[in-house]
Amino acid sequence: MSFRPGLRLLNSQLPLFYRELTGPRCRYVSNGLALNSEKRASDFNSFVGRTNTCGELRSAHVGQEVTLCGWIQYQRQGLFLVLRDFQGQTQIIIPQDEAHSHVKKVLCHAPVESVVRVTGTVASRPPEQKNPRMQTGDIEVKAKTAEVLNSCKKLPFEIKDFIKKSEALRMQYRYLDLRSFQMQHNLRLRSEMVMRMREYLCNLHGFVDVETPTLFKRTPGGAKEFVVPSREPGKFYCLPQSPQQFKQLLMVGGLDRYFQVARCYRDEGSKPDRQPEFTQIDIEMSFVDQAGIRRLIEGLLQYSWPSERGIITTPFPSMSYAEALAVYGTDKPDTRFDMKIIDVSDVFRSEEIGFEQKSVKSQGTVKAICVAEGARYLQDKDFESLKESANSQFNQEVLHFILKPGESLKPPLHRFLSEQQQMELIRVLQVQADDVVLLAAGEHKKVCSMLGHLRLESANLLESKGLVLRDPTAFHFLWVVDFPLFLPKEKNPAELESAHHPFTAPHPSDTSLLYSEPVKVRSQHYDLVLNGSEIGGGSIRIHNAEQQRFVLQTVLKEDPELLSHLLEALECGAPPHGGIALGLDRLICLMVGAPSIRDVIAFPKSFKGRDLMSNAPDYVTPEELEPYHIQIAWPAAEAEANKN
Repeated sequence: MSFRPGLRLLNSQLPLFYRELTGPRCRYVSNGLALNSEKRASDFNSFVGRTNTCGELRSAHVGQEVTLCGWIQYQRQGLFLVLRDFQGQTQIIIPQDEAHSHVKKVLCHAPVESVVRVTGTVASRPPEQKNPRMQTGDIEVKAKTAEVLNSCKKLPFEIKDFIKKSEALRMQYRYLDLRSFQMQHNLRLRSEMVMRMREYLCNLHGFVDVETPTLFKRTPGGAKEFVVPSREPGKFYCLPQSPQQFKQLLMVGGLDRYFQVARCYRDEGSKPDRQPEFTQIDIEMSFVDQAGIRRLIEGLLQYSWPSERGIITTPFPSMSYAEALAVYGTDKPDTRFDMKIIDVSDVFRSEEIGFEQKSVKSQGTVKAICVAEGARYLQDKDFESLKESANSQFNQEVLHFILKPGESLKPPLHRFLSEQQQMELIRVLQVQADDVVLLAAGEHKKVCSMLGHLRLESANLLESKGLVLRDPTAFHFLWVVDFPLFLPKEKNPAELESAHHPFTAPHPSDTSLLYSEPVKVRSQHYDLVLNGSEIGGGSIRIHNAEQQRFVLQTVLKEDPELLSHLLEALECGAPPHGGIALGLDRLICLMVGAPSIRDVIAFPKSFKGRDLMSNAPDYVTPEELEPYHIQIAWPAAEAEANKN
């Protein structure tokens, strides 16, 4: 087999000796030579006006003349300064002799955060001045020449990670915030992980990277979409919530396996783990089942996972949606700590205890969670806070009781239960002295959801008081499967909506129910959960046009004409196919332990969906709107203000 220099081939197409030469860690093939993927220091200094970065000099460089470029981190008494770039910091010694007075003048008068170029000789620091906290702490550079490339005005905040800055200020001056070590680390880690994902998918498994349009049309169901005007009167584009339809059409087109680092858009404002525009690792395969997708993603994450974050063990455990709801009260359980929901209905079935007895008789349930050692950490105000949360968010009542060292239940339950029944409750819940039990009764799903919420709130309260329940360095992956295909609409329970999206295929065992009792149908939908956050979701798709039309028209009451292009494509020999999308922002956020996905996105939007740096969205003049046949219907007060 022959190939031209520089031609990239699938790994499986290369001769064996060539695959061994390049290996899975080789990124580039150029003129037949394999280049190791490990970064070499010289690569950082190719094509630029420096010899080294500010983070790479060591004792081995002593005596060498070097040129560094960077920002002045700080300057001390005209004697030395610290120069910083993306890779680290280097101490620069300012010359004090008359011959270099001009160098001293340049460096002493340059404001902090000015950009300078310094040439000098690398020297060892005196032993008592070595700084083990700096990578370059064993050396310093004695400056010979210096040039201010750009002076800096007084900044709104210092570029230091320990300086407290409001998020609004950070986002307003994002170009300054990006200079911080933490933001540099987050974005570079993100870049490296995406590159490794590309290697795994393209080079090792033959995926094709395809860009799909960001100007599309309105699609039924799902999140709100951003509308984009066109020059045709009354016609609008929509920004896609995801490339879902395009990737299915690529399977119809015979691409077999596709991926994309895809931009997605949802007009839902912003939350700590959501943004109006976000990024997915979008994947689709033909002739695949759920097990195949799961193996692919486990391998992808294992291959791309940074070594400093520990080792990922596969296969990931899995749990049904029904089990996740019953045990953790949510479809995205945090399995790093216990505190599971336990059904205690049998203990109360024969007792007259207010709302519990009423719930049991009406085929409801009584459930509880045990907060280990809660009595040592939680106070009355904490219990009141938990009860208020249950009442305000779920309209549910909650009781709490504490097991005292003598194995007696603190009021109110000791007044209603016999000693034997108290012991049975203690046994079922495995309660120990000073544990707190939260008890609720009612409809199964509602009670589970509420206790799942209180489980997380209790963990937050305990950790705020110094008890560590969730190891921040642990990464617990979990597949959640067997979701319902449809759910009753919140505002109109008599109608159904897709639990995932309308293209999800029914579980093979439940296909017949689709046409008789669709509310009972399980789906071939699977979510990937990490530490209590959903980081990915996907499904095996409907590839039969008639079944897809039935779901849209009969079950969901949607106009199938909106998806006529997809329905027609499914009639043209569509292969069985399925896929998944990983939320890249959320994944990196969890990996680095950031409080918000805004900390792993270069230019994010605010909580209200605004770009505080450029002040977008912004007004457009009537003249600029005229080609789009749009007029603004101002609210009365605003119209009057605009007039004036």
